[in-house]
Amino acid sequence: QVQLVESGGGLVQAGGSLRLSCAASGRTFSGYAKGWFRQAPGKEREFVAAINWLGSITAYADSVKGRFTISRDNAKNTLYLQMNSLKPEDTAVYYCAASAIRRGSDSSPAVYDYWGQGAQVTVSA
Repeated sequence: QVQLVESGGGLVQAGGSLRLSCAASGRTFSGYAKGWFRQAPGKEREFVAAINWLGSITAYADSVKGRFTISRDNAKNTLYLQMNSLKPEDTAVYYCAASAIRRGSDSSPAVYDYWGQGAQVTVSA
């Protein structure tokens, strides 16, 4: 059974930092693209960041560019999201996602086949 499990969420003050991790089990995703998405209360799920299979190409939403960094450790089958200079508008449930066939990074949720259960990130003003 394939599972993606996020960890590292929590409550932080504005300007603070958090690091999310997403550990995969049940199969390896070292050859495929991964991404992070988020969903705030009352809003649709939105793209945050994506990374290609090698970790050499990344993409970010304009709202997080320069503050968030996506990375991966294929040996550990784990995806990361380093979040700095957090703002109250970053408050959301963050989901990691992995593709079963796509190698290049992509901002569309449609290309991702597996999703984690989500990690709550709350940023207080």
